[in-house]
Amino acid sequence: MLTHFPFSQASLNDYLDCPRRFQLRYVLEQAWPAVESEPLIERERLADLGQRFHRLVQQHVHGLPIEQLTRSASADFDLARWWENYLRLDAGSWRGKLPSSQRAEAVLSIPFGAHRLIAKYDLLAMGEGRAVIVDWKTERKQPDRATLLKRLQTRVYRYVLAKSNPSLAPDAIDMVYWFAEYPTEPEILPYDAGQFAADESFLHSWLAEIESRTEDVWPLTPDERKCRFCTYRSLCERGIVAGVAELDEVEVDLEVDLAQIDEIAY
Repeated sequence: MLTHFPFSQASLNDYLDCPRRFQLRYVLEQAWPAVESEPLIERERLADLGQRFHRLVQQHVHGLPIEQLTRSASADFDLARWWENYLRLDAGSWRGKLPSSQRAEAVLSIPFGAHRLIAKYDLLAMGEGRAVIVDWKTERKQPDRATLLKRLQTRVYRYVLAKSNPSLAPDAIDMVYWFAEYPTEPEILPYDAGQFAADESFLHSWLAEIESRTEDVWPLTPDERKCRFCTYRSLCERGIVAGVAELDEVEVDLEVDLAQIDEIAY
């Protein structure tokens, strides 16, 4: 059973993908018996580059000299290109219109039933009665707007921010997805009270379902395509060979480590 479990968009997404995966990973804490996908070396390289890019942006937001960071980025062609695209975001772009109070890698935590719901923001800019969430993406392919709106990350991040700031109206919140491969095509997603209410109902309905589980083995996803990239597929007798993922689908998913990051609790 889960006791005071810190839910995040990643763990909720695991449950929506496959309840059995959630049970193995978070309830039973089962070690991963298989690699997630092939070609593993290139996927690991792109994921590592994505993490390095996030660190560069974090250090820039916190005041480290651009020249020093640029030297660090120059060690890899892709990283240097992403960094240059980031630096080209000038005052005339959406970035120049962000509220002045900005914090990189900010963590917000709110009550979620008997648990907590946590969101870790690449950049959180607040002030002048508004707030903007910025998420830096290094995926090879940019999803369309409809897909981004349905992403659990979008729903969790905007909801947590609104819930943790009762004086901040949902329609004063925007979320920006900026793709390093498509630097001139940011996706800006405004929020409103209707979306906030829908997200609250949606998230709590899934929490209630998770808490109601009493089976020894939680249900496996009926969509076996999702098993191709699951580290537990051999335990579920759904294959032992790693799936071959398209490299343009590689996405950095930085999990929350509350032992290392200051938390703003509500």
